[in-house]
Amino acid sequence: MMEESKLTRFQRRHLMDCVNRGDTLPLQCHPTSSKEPAPAVPAFSPAVCQPSRLSAKPHLRPAKVCQAGDAYTRERFRPQARRDLEKEKQRLQNILATGKDVVEHKVQQTLVQTEEEEIPEPDRFEELVNEVQERKEFLAEMEALGQGKKYRRIILTEISQKMREMEIIDKKKSEEMREIMTKDIPGGNKSDPCD
Repeated sequence: MMEESKLTRFQRRHLMDCVNRGDTLPLQCHPTSSKEPAPAVPAFSPAVCQPSRLSAKPHLRPAKVCQAGDAYTRERFRPQARRDLEKEKQRLQNILATGKDVVEHKVQQTLVQTEEEEIPEPDRFEELVNEVQERKEFLAEMEALGQGKKYRRIILTEISQKMREMEIIDKKKSEEMREIMTKDIPGGNKSDPCD
C-alpha cells in the first residue's frame, strides 16, 4: 500500500516507527523532514470557523487542576427563620395559661368568613357569553390551520346549545323584571303585557 500511495522514504519510515511503537498513525506526514512546519495563521480567520482536531489519546485533567476551579466549592448554608418565634411564644403561653389555642381559632374563623363573603356568585349568562366567544376563537384558529372542516360542525352545535341556554336565561330574567315592575306600580296587573 505504501508503494501504491507514492510515499517518500521519510514518510514510510515515519509511519513504520509509529506502527512499531503502537502509536496512532499521524493525520499528516510531512514529506521531507521530521520537523513540522508552523501553520500559517491567516489574519482574518476567527478560531470559531476552524474545526478543532481531536487527538486519539484522551487528555484528562489532573485532580489538582479540577479542584482548583470553582466546581467543587459549595455555598455556605445559612439557616433562616421559617416562623415567627414571638408568635410561637405567645401561642404557647396562651395554651399553658388557658388550656386552648385561642388566638389561632379566632384568626381562622375570621379568614373563613371573609373568604365566603368575597366570592360573588358567577353570572351564568356572562359565563355562556365567554364560552361562545372561546369557541368562536377556537374555530377561527382551526380554520387558519386548515382543520376548520373537521371541527366546524361540532363547534357550531356547541354554540347553538349555549345560545339556546342564553335565551332561556334571558326569558327568565325578563319575566322576573316584569313581575318586579308590576308589583311596584299600583294597578299594573290589569294591563296586558301584549299591548
